[in-house]
Amino acid sequence: MERTDYDVALNTRAFIERHLKIRDKKARLVDFKLNAAQEKLYRVIAGQYREGRPIRAIILKARQMGFSTLTEAMIFKDTATQANISSGIVAHEAVATDNLFRMSKRYYESLDEDLRPELKASNAKELIFDFADGNSSIKCMTAGNGSIGRSDTFQNLHISEYAFWPKDKGEILTGLLQAVPNEPNTMVMIESTANGYDDFKDIWDKAVAGENDFAPVFCAWWEHAEYAMPYSGFALTAEEREIKGLYSLTDEQLTWRRWCIKNNCRGDTELFRQEYPACPEEAFLMSGRPVFNNEKVMARIAEIGKEEAPKTGRFLFTWNDAESKDRISEYSFRGEKQGFLRIYKEPEPYVPYVIGADTKGEGKDFFAATVIDNRTGERVAALHMQINESRPFTWQLYCLGKWYNDALIGVEMNFNTAPIEELQRLQYPRQYIRLTYDSATKKEQKKYGWKTDGNTRPLIIDREVGQVDEDIRLFHDIPTLREMITFVYDDNGRPDAIAGKHDDLLFSDMIAGEIRGQQRRHAEEPEDAEEDFVPYEEQADDLLGFGR
Repeated sequence: MERTDYDVALNTRAFIERHLKIRDKKARLVDFKLNAAQEKLYRVIAGQYREGRPIRAIILKARQMGFSTLTEAMIFKDTATQANISSGIVAHEAVATDNLFRMSKRYYESLDEDLRPELKASNAKELIFDFADGNSSIKCMTAGNGSIGRSDTFQNLHISEYAFWPKDKGEILTGLLQAVPNEPNTMVMIESTANGYDDFKDIWDKAVAGENDFAPVFCAWWEHAEYAMPYSGFALTAEEREIKGLYSLTDEQLTWRRWCIKNNCRGDTELFRQEYPACPEEAFLMSGRPVFNNEKVMARIAEIGKEEAPKTGRFLFTWNDAESKDRISEYSFRGEKQGFLRIYKEPEPYVPYVIGADTKGEGKDFFAATVIDNRTGERVAALHMQINESRPFTWQLYCLGKWYNDALIGVEMNFNTAPIEELQRLQYPRQYIRLTYDSATKKEQKKYGWKTDGNTRPLIIDREVGQVDEDIRLFHDIPTLREMITFVYDDNGRPDAIAGKHDDLLFSDMIAGEIRGQQRRHAEEPEDAEEDFVPYEEQADDLLGFGR
């Protein structure tokens, strides 16, 4: 195809609306006319283009807004009207990949013959256009299907439904982004409906905060002109009156909302909020399969944000002997802005405390500990250390326990028993004891350390969920609460942290809550701890356990 001056002069929107066709909701092929949501996205992209910047946008979608349709159209226009353009489209599953490829093919077939480039090849997933100066191509791929994009260079890249990509999606996306030069005439579009607090949410948050070059684009359901029906005069509910005032809705929009809840969302208002969010916060809050009540957790985080920040720092200590290091003789808390210890309430005399500790294990980056006031269940301190070796954590844990009135410490022993052994070597006076059955002697034995297994794991999770529902004001540590938000049911129904997220603080909190039965519940002058000390050698040698 010979490109005329007229063709070159066509801007992207004019090309799309004059020459491309889409399939409407009645399955008819009609001219592509941008709707309000698509116009919103187009304005953002056009602004970046006018500023001479690479086009970068992240799109948080509600249902049926047409963002993918517009993105494919822009990619098609750029690729099918000039030589040497390589465009990549990556969907979350094979069926979606096929749909996006068919959309690109439909655009090609809808072009007038004099505008249509020669099709050099068309296979199941790629269109290759033949120009005199070189080929251009649109390649459709599926995330998780091999090392996609590693050997490619793209001028345009469409990341579709990123929140629903496989667990290693962050690694896949990183590889794909390297394939797009940081040049003005390139485009990267990341779009997805929300799926909880995952990597897509992280990129979105950074875009909103201006911490990356992606422009955040969201269109609420009430911004879509089609989402309205004739109003019959029904009385509004209290909820409807609230959202009507909050978003300046019309009665016609509320009529459609009622219809959609009843017919498309099985009468479930919460499902409507997930599928048709009114704001970005609602989109993420209502999506995914969270274990905890995320609405309540988010409200608590917002509440804590208005409170005084915790003291942060670490313990300084001295050894009784610098060579043997067999006993910590003195310790003191030193405030530091970047300290790994957060203090919400300092210890009170004679008050009983418990500490749960989660050790670094398979796939973990952090050691964590949580301190609970055993009278009330209130969380009063958190220790969080990203280190490779357990001893510095254990020394801080020792000082933390001593500071909090010789608190009962329960260390998880599944992957790393070294902290338990080190606390014993330092003669820490009070560790959690569990009973185990010895098949050889057919007797119960006492062993130090908390064991998380197939029986105890569901138990502590269930109790933590109940604690949050019953009185979330007992929780003060925002990092712990954030781990609750990213703790979800996986595809097999197992509660776990989202890929790339952590649960160290959450498990230390759950362990602390579970061991409270071995600590007194009221304030009293403590007994001499030395009398209760049992040398580690007298404990069972086998501290091996099963992983989570």
